[in-house]
Amino acid sequence: MSLSVVNIGELVTNDPNLGAGTLGLLRDAALVVEDGRVVWVGPSSRCPDADENLDAAGAAVIPGFVESHSHLVFAGERAAEFEARMTGQPYAAGGIRTTIAATRAASDLALATNVTRLLGEYRRAGTTTVECKSGYGQTVHDELRSVSIARCHADDATLLAAHVPPPEYAGRADDYVRMVVDEMIPACAPHAAWIDAFCERGAFSAEQTRAVLEAGRAAGLGVRVHANQLTAGEGVRIGVELDAASVDHCCHLTDADVDALAQSTTVATLLPAADFSTRNAYPDARRLLDAGVTVALGADCNPGTSYTTSMPFVIALAVQALRMSPAEALWSATLGGARALRRTDVGHLSPGARADLVLLDAPSYLHLAYRPGVPLVGRV
Repeated sequence: MSLSVVNIGELVTNDPNLGAGTLGLLRDAALVVEDGRVVWVGPSSRCPDADENLDAAGAAVIPGFVESHSHLVFAGERAAEFEARMTGQPYAAGGIRTTIAATRAASDLALATNVTRLLGEYRRAGTTTVECKSGYGQTVHDELRSVSIARCHADDATLLAAHVPPPEYAGRADDYVRMVVDEMIPACAPHAAWIDAFCERGAFSAEQTRAVLEAGRAAGLGVRVHANQLTAGEGVRIGVELDAASVDHCCHLTDADVDALAQSTTVATLLPAADFSTRNAYPDARRLLDAGVTVALGADCNPGTSYTTSMPFVIALAVQALRMSPAEALWSATLGGARALRRTDVGHLSPGARADLVLLDAPSYLHLAYRPGVPLVGRV
């Protein structure tokens, strides 16, 4: 079964070989989809016949957003913590332990139901590919069920084995890391694609982070890192050394960090909704982009520091607070996210790509930042 989408006012392909600029923009365009893949892209006047037709009526069409950083397997919420931050209490990583307790007490059904609810929110806001982390169990049993739920419902599952030391390991982070390396990773690796760790004050040291990531890599997992969110540290450089697909947050970077990223294939994934929600410093996106670093944007949906599933909101924040251009922000939220997951089948609308189309209730992708907070996703 084939489908043609015609009379597209503005088509973002993210393929410079198909259209203008890095977004590969085409005006008065069309595309044809067959068996879930894009098979033709070009002017609407030359669109080949298809079994079914959809008239975009001049609307803009973009690739589905690619969320490369989310924490959806959790129970409970932390609205009171948010209120405290908004009245002057600074953010620290320890609030994660509240969610660990609630998640451990929740049933598999309750956790899975929450994941599907949030994935539904993502999709309604135009996101068609979602990576999902564990990290709120922090026991072998709870991380195994968390990563299994993530694998079942999301596109990519990440074992966030080292989020924060759980309460029973207070003051014994080295013992916890030893358990992760010896027991958790061997049990959970068959159910995940990635290993992740939070290298930060209040979470795990550089040495502890490296031990977890190296053990995950030895078990066949790709590497991701939460790095340099609250303070400057070694997380970014560890990620680059271990060929991480992505280092995430990147709010406090040295010149050496930026240089290391620029000379690598590691993506810097920026999560401005978390900085918005915690009133922390935003990352310097312009510094990264001007240095030639590949940048992705993510929503970082989690109950403590970024309880949003709206990539359009993230794009608006990136344009206003991170000084990215609208084109840079859209690219980073689509093909940038795909690069952060090392996926070549999503984030663009070239022939052969997965047919993840988003029709906007707007004539141009510019409206995503131009009209912040307005629900512009018409059809996914």
